[in-house]
Order: sequence, then C-alpha cells, then structure tokens
Amino acid sequence: MFSGFGSNMFSGGTFQSSNKFEEYFRCYPIAMMPDLIRKDDANFGGKIFLPPSALNKLTMLHIRYPMLFEIRNESKDLMTHSGVLEFVAEEGRVYIPQWMMSTLQLNPGSLVKIANCDLSLGKFVKIEPQSVDFLDISDPKAVLENVLRKFSTLTVNDVIEVNYNDSIYGIKVLEVKPESSNQGICVVETDLETDFAPPVGYVEPEYKPTQVNKPSSATPIDPSSVSRAAGAATMAKSINYANIVAEASQANTHRFGGSGQKLSGKAIEETQTKNYNIEELDPDAPPAPLQLPSNQLFFGFPVVLPTQEEMDGEGADKEAKKGAVFGGAGQSLRQSKKRKDKTSNYPPLKNHSRSPDYIEID
Repeated sequence: MFSGFGSNMFSGGTFQSSNKFEEYFRCYPIAMMPDLIRKDDANFGGKIFLPPSALNKLTMLHIRYPMLFEIRNESKDLMTHSGVLEFVAEEGRVYIPQWMMSTLQLNPGSLVKIANCDLSLGKFVKIEPQSVDFLDISDPKAVLENVLRKFSTLTVNDVIEVNYNDSIYGIKVLEVKPESSNQGICVVETDLETDFAPPVGYVEPEYKPTQVNKPSSATPIDPSSVSRAAGAATMAKSINYANIVAEASQANTHRFGGSGQKLSGKAIEETQTKNYNIEELDPDAPPAPLQLPSNQLFFGFPVVLPTQEEMDGEGADKEAKKGAVFGGAGQSLRQSKKRKDKTSNYPPLKNHSRSPDYIEID
C-alpha cells in the first residue's frame, strides 16, 4: 500500500501524472451537517467538506496545494470548481454550500463526481449582481474582498451568495481571465482585478437637461431713478406697501371700531378706502404685519443713492487721509551750532566784562 508512496518520496521516483483523484459522493447541503462539525459560515463560501478517506488518497497521489476540485453533475452536465475546507464528513458523503447545489441543480442525496484539478491563477473577473439591492452597499469593493477570502476558485456561470448585514445578495460570474477550457480560475494568493456589470433589473436613469431660466423681457429697474423723497422702489408699489402700513395704523387707533346709527334713521355713508402714497406715511407709525405671496421678498428699506457732492467729499477725505499717513517732523543727524534757547532773558556776551588773564590769591 505504501510502497509507491515510499519509492516516490525517498528513492527519487518521478511524479506520476496519471494518478488522478476521482470519486463519487452523495452530496448534502452544509445545513444538514451534524451539529458538532457544522460551520454555518461555510455556507457562504466556495469550499466543501470531504471524508477522511479522501485525504488519505490525496496524500498518496501527491496532490499539490492548494487542493482544487471539479464537481460535476453528470445527469445535468453541469460543472463547477471548489476548494476543500476540512475532511470531517461521513464516509461516502460530501457537504457543499447551498448556492453550489442550486448552480448544479442538485437535491440532497444526489450523486456527484469529484475530481482533483489544476487551475491558473486568476487575473480578472467580471461579476453581475442579481438584484439592484446590491447598490445599497456603501463599499462593495471591501465587501467583495472579504467574501473572496472564503473562496479558492471562481467558475463562469456560478451564482455565489454574499451575506452582508443580515441580507443575502446573489452574484453571478460572467467572465474570468485567463481563459481556459474548464472556465475556472484560482483566487488564492493572487491580485485579482474586478469589474462590475449593471445589476439585474437596473434601469439607467433618463437624462433630463437642466432648464435655463430665460432673462425677463421687462426693463430692469434703475435705483438711481428713484427719488430720494419717495424712499422706496417699484417693489413697495407692487405690494401696495403704503396701504398696508396705513390700514395697520388706523387699526391701532380704532381698536373698538363698530357700526353707528343716526337718530334720524338715515343710513350712514360708507367710508371709501383711500389710497396712500409712500410720502404720506408716518415714520413713527407702529410696525404692521406684511403678508407676501410666495417667491417674493421685501427688504423694507429705501433705495437712497449718495449724491455727487457726498461722493466728492468722501474722495477728498480719502486723499487727505492718504497723504497724512506718513506725516511727522524730521530730524537731522548733525548737531546744530545755533543756540537752541532763543529767549532774551540773558544779556548778550559783548556786555559782559572780560575775565582777567591772571588771578592773584593772597
């Protein structure tokens, strides 16, 4: 039994490429594994559980790592690839993820053929989310990198499942590179470039050009044309601001207003509403509520432009201030020989008596 193994290992025997692992197993989903060995996280990966006898045969055949397998449903002529997680399954059984059973159209207890294979290291994969809900993931690249850690292979037309935030997303493999006859790649210890296709059911939003507001044909208002006495522009006139203030002032003076009756029985003439102007308003009148229509603003202050005299005066003040910025008295570095004290309290020097040349002391 171990003669071939020993001769290859220690006697310098060459590797026999004809040795190939091929076995038939009854497949079951990972959810049907015994509680002591079941791992629910493996249901969202790409690795299977084989019995311990499979490990013995693979060791005898010198299968190189990582161990990759081809799983084939011969009755439907469907095939995929996977890695192996543990050799803890019962003899004659293999436990595979639920998405793999759906891809191969298998039922619990179906017969599958498992054989070892060699796959090239993947360089590129194109995937297609099976639902537009996948777009709700904030960082799909990071999620996909975390998911692919549980996979050893990727095969074209596989629909893998991703569990993220208690939600399951289906992702279909559309294309892999390098291309081969078995349409699979190895994703262990390789730099994999990923391309996302639009999700199934995704509709590209229609492009609607933004509407450019055309300039109004009305003549713009020149603030300089408004008189200083008026104190307001066309906006105040359009909302009838003068009447609003006048009616509010009258309402404050006639708080207990009501209808009157004459002793003669004649009807009282109704007072007509008077139209007020901005010039007739009382500047000390109390404020009045201002009800404006939508999309309209009223700032409530008059447009008063400075006169030419005021503008000229401001310009002269600016020039004066500009010239006086570096104003000050200068000083010379040379010492002046002139007498600094110009007061006439002291007599001139010519009136002083000349001091004697010699002083005699007894």
